Amino acid sequence: MEQYLTVSQLTKYISKKFEYDPYLEKVYLKGEISNYNPRRRGMHQYFSLKDESAIISVVLFAGAARRIKFNPEDGMSVMISGRVSVYERGGNYQLIIDSMQPDGIGALYLAYEQTKEKLTKEGLFDETLKQSIPKYPKRIGVITSRSGAVIQDILTTVKRRFPIAEIVLFPTVVQGEQSADSIVLNIEKAEAKEDIDIIIIGRGGGSFEDLFSFNEEKVVRAIANAKTPIISSVGHETDTTLTDLVADLRAPTPTAAAELAVPVLSEEILKLEEYEQRLVRSFNAKLQYLTSQLTKATNSVIFRQPERLYDGYLQNVDQLETKLLSEIEAYLKDNKQSIQLMEQRLKSFPLKSYIHEKKTIVDYSTQKLLQALNTYLKEKNFRLNQSIQGLEHLSPLKILARGYAVVESKDHLVHSVDDVNKGDVLNVQLNDGKIEALVENISRKKERLDD
Repeated sequence: MEQYLTVSQLTKYISKKFEYDPYLEKVYLKGEISNYNPRRRGMHQYFSLKDESAIISVVLFAGAARRIKFNPEDGMSVMISGRVSVYERGGNYQLIIDSMQPDGIGALYLAYEQTKEKLTKEGLFDETLKQSIPKYPKRIGVITSRSGAVIQDILTTVKRRFPIAEIVLFPTVVQGEQSADSIVLNIEKAEAKEDIDIIIIGRGGGSFEDLFSFNEEKVVRAIANAKTPIISSVGHETDTTLTDLVADLRAPTPTAAAELAVPVLSEEILKLEEYEQRLVRSFNAKLQYLTSQLTKATNSVIFRQPERLYDGYLQNVDQLETKLLSEIEAYLKDNKQSIQLMEQRLKSFPLKSYIHEKKTIVDYSTQKLLQALNTYLKEKNFRLNQSIQGLEHLSPLKILARGYAVVESKDHLVHSVDDVNKGDVLNVQLNDGKIEALVENISRKKERLDD
């Protein structure tokens, strides 16, 4: 009788065959990356590897991905080493990657080119971002190995050229897996001190792999973000790292970096002495010129005979005075003639008859005004008397004098028998006084009936 297997049993059997097959434990494949959709850093990556006739699924676990120095891209030709396994849940076989490198180009060089292209697009290597190097630094930070020749070259050069500058060493790992983090950490330490004027990042020559930590993106960004000017001196003159491109200044050797960082003190002193001499010469020349100008001014005619300054003004004043007097005389003469003419006219004018005539007119006008005023007052007095008589006729006192009375009950006037009650005390206002009356009887006037 046939024995039937489950799908899981068959898949597990095939998986064991793959695991124990010595030819599948370590395989080397070359092909083209396909269906590559990168997930975020630190996660497993899943894609395919293909050639003209076949395709295989590939798994790149996070641990192996961290050892790869370049960024895989769809369509890239790569060389992969790994092992073949079976993914039992899906029932398909796959290749689990141990290592991967580009086909035909080194992985480190590819990583270098990819990082360079990325950071160039961001503008990190732009010349406009470069800081100027201080001419007279007091403290110079050096990021390099404690035991290498770099620090000795820098110390010797600075001591020879500019011994008043202080060198602060930040011991740094400059090669290996920990080197990039060490460089970044020491850049941050130098920045934190705040009294470092220049930072020199240096390393001796080596292979492309030895210098690769100076191409790491984290190192390049740390240099770009630094506030302190940085001089890069990595490798030999023919070596070019991304650190060289992003630094504010590049030096071919550590000695050249030190020379770019500091001037020659003796030359600067000579320059100062020369400036001092030029300043003294210039001052003496200026003083001599001003002295000659002062002597010339002192010996001038103006200072020897200062009265000559206002001779012309005195003559002008005399001329103006003479002109003013003549104009005043002419003005007085003209006015004197006018006054004499007016006196003659006044003497010949019949003043008495003129005054008598005007007085007659005034008297006549006064008489007419008084007459008009008397007429006006009489008319107003007549109208006033008429108004007084009219008011007297309307006065309630006149009505009371004819025998009428005003009757009040408590605080109101009595207009009707309905306004009082039997027993009320009434105040009766008469023409010549008041009386109080007690209401004993109330009778209402009978209304007349119409026929």
